[in-house]
Amino acid sequence: MPRAATPPPPANQAAFDQNVAAFVKQNCAACHNEQLTTGGLVLTKYHDAASVLADRAVWERVIERVRAGEMPPKGLPRPKPEQVDALTNWIEARFAEADRGMKPDPGHLTAHRLNRVEYNNTVRDLLAVNFKPAADFPADDSGYGFDNIGDVLSVSPTLMEKYLMAANRIASEAIPVSSAVPKPTQTRFSPEHRPKEKRLILEHAFDLPAEGDYRLRASVAGRKEAFRIALELDGIEVQTSDVLVEIEKPRSYEIQQHLPYGRRVFRAVLTRRDPSPEEIANAQRIEAKEEADFQKQLALHPADRKEIERQRALANPPTYLDALEIRGPFHALPPPLPESYKRVFVCGHAPGHHTAACARTDLAHLARLAYRRPVTDVQIAQLTGIVATAQKDGLGFEQAMRLGVEAVLVSPHFLYRIENDPNPNDPSAVHRIDDFELASRLSYFLWSSMPDEPLLQIAGEHRLSKPDVLHAEVSRMLQDPKSGALVDNFAGQWLELRNLDSVSPDPDQFPDFDEQLRQAMYTETRLFVSYIVHDDRSILDFIDGKYTFLNERLADFYGIPGIKGEKFRLVSLDGTERSGVLTQASVLTVTSYPTRTSPVLRGKWILENALNAPPPPPPPGVGSIDSKNGIVSGTMRQQMEKHRAEPMCAGCHSRMDPLGFALENYDAIGHWRTQDAGQTVDASGSLPNGRPFNGPAELKEILASDRDKFAECLTEKMMTYALGRGLEAYDRPAMKQIVAALAVNNYRFSTLIRGIVDSPEFLMGRGTRGGEK
Repeated sequence: MPRAATPPPPANQAAFDQNVAAFVKQNCAACHNEQLTTGGLVLTKYHDAASVLADRAVWERVIERVRAGEMPPKGLPRPKPEQVDALTNWIEARFAEADRGMKPDPGHLTAHRLNRVEYNNTVRDLLAVNFKPAADFPADDSGYGFDNIGDVLSVSPTLMEKYLMAANRIASEAIPVSSAVPKPTQTRFSPEHRPKEKRLILEHAFDLPAEGDYRLRASVAGRKEAFRIALELDGIEVQTSDVLVEIEKPRSYEIQQHLPYGRRVFRAVLTRRDPSPEEIANAQRIEAKEEADFQKQLALHPADRKEIERQRALANPPTYLDALEIRGPFHALPPPLPESYKRVFVCGHAPGHHTAACARTDLAHLARLAYRRPVTDVQIAQLTGIVATAQKDGLGFEQAMRLGVEAVLVSPHFLYRIENDPNPNDPSAVHRIDDFELASRLSYFLWSSMPDEPLLQIAGEHRLSKPDVLHAEVSRMLQDPKSGALVDNFAGQWLELRNLDSVSPDPDQFPDFDEQLRQAMYTETRLFVSYIVHDDRSILDFIDGKYTFLNERLADFYGIPGIKGEKFRLVSLDGTERSGVLTQASVLTVTSYPTRTSPVLRGKWILENALNAPPPPPPPGVGSIDSKNGIVSGTMRQQMEKHRAEPMCAGCHSRMDPLGFALENYDAIGHWRTQDAGQTVDASGSLPNGRPFNGPAELKEILASDRDKFAECLTEKMMTYALGRGLEAYDRPAMKQIVAALAVNNYRFSTLIRGIVDSPEFLMGRGTRGGEK
């Protein structure tokens, strides 16, 4: 016979006194009482189950830290395992009872303004314009780790002005009035803001006004060094040449191509090569005067020598790509009508279609897509009225239609994802959102963009809310190239990959780090995440996946042989020191300082992004280890031990530091090392519960062993991103259901996405209650 399920512990007062009050009195009351309030926490004020449930977040944190062995802190008597079990089981039983009795609450969603990424993507998919109009919008505020949270996406007067300017430019680009053959011009791209030593790759997208012949040129400058330059057009290598730059004499390398109208990506790549025998024979020899100067340098104070080297570097910069240029078009053909023109004028392009009836058809079609739902007769009349008035004032049909397009683009129905609530002020009136609202939630979750025509068609037939149809659309959308937005925008913020572009490792300490390596780091992680998404792999691969994507440059950096060329490919990591995202150079670099590793940042990253247990911010006035403020010596572990000796720092650092120290074999740009400051790296440690580990492999074994902990973390973050709001206590039942489904389905990525899309939080809405926006 199967064993009967163990009944939950009773909820009566005697059980509370036995399982909770006695535990607190013996293990917690000395520090967490009304007088000491250590850590701002008072546990002696709770007297029954109701008081515990009223402060659920506090007690969830308490049992988590007690179960992990973090509390009571090291050095104090430890409670017996059966006492810990009694406490945690009793409290969790009360939480489970509360969850079962909780009425489903989908939460309230604020009207969601499109953020910059969503705006760019929506304009791209709506009108096929080939620029990013939101590039100069003010930065979007973030909440809960993401920049698509409705409550923080406000509209300032500056942003409103930007909306008007962007709408004007978009409409002008979408409806070009002149079809004259353009004259040859020259366009130059030179990233003056980027340090020269980081300019071994230059890439720029040039917009060609017409089909014709073009001359594309890359110029190289700097010291006399042996390089090879590759010129690429739209990702295809067109020409390679050997480079030997003369100081003060930039060299140019040119290709001529007949190119069609539209955007073309021109890229130049410099790679070092061995000099030829002829170049070696012609190299300058060291003269006696240069030898004397060399001897003088040896006698200089190190600080003076460093300043001389800095000045010399300014006068004699490294070899770098100075600029990309394009000239043309020569022998140009008249430009064709752009795709954007065809998307606006669905009624027809010929002058015979420039009628009021066609204007109504065109604007109704555009507004339906832009507003992401059917439009009303009143809305159509407002738009056609703008066009009619402009024509009466003397504008031609196309110019008048530009104003109609502008009106669409500044409408709140375009700028916001608006959902109609039949009872907006009644939080108890839970309702199912309509199919068009569901289509928008789905497309901005998976694509960061508007629904496409097939999705809107299904919504118009009221079929999208049917589970089998909804699941089929999720599968289709995840396989669409536009799902790359989920990788870039969700994973880019969750893994902090977006920060990689702004890090600046010290070039003296890390001369291997350049733009090529930075880009390779980014590409590896992006392809890794994309593989998990599109191949429906286990989310546990984020922790310990034994594969990655490498090109020759990154493979050499990792010490993995046999990978040749710039193209990235799937590579097994068996037998290496790497697996999962934790040991990818991108994550290791963004969790380091310019001159050194940071066990604190790395440990904090693991707590926040893998264990969902973020530490509190440091107390005011507590300093950090910073080599800029003075000379530091010893290994990172020795420096951290001094910092951790501060009483205010010890508690949090006992959780963060061991996790970060496990990654000390990787330096500040993710290169494997066995020595630090002349001593063998010590990557050992133990968790607060006493469980020991040594190095990244054993740390990942510990993380992978608690699968549901990571699943809970990723589920909460993905739900936050999908809903565009922070999660509340009433979201816990849905989260637990998704985590349980993941465990049953081998933690497949699609199970996570379907679980969120099937949840009441995603399918339903309600009115606002007091305190909600």
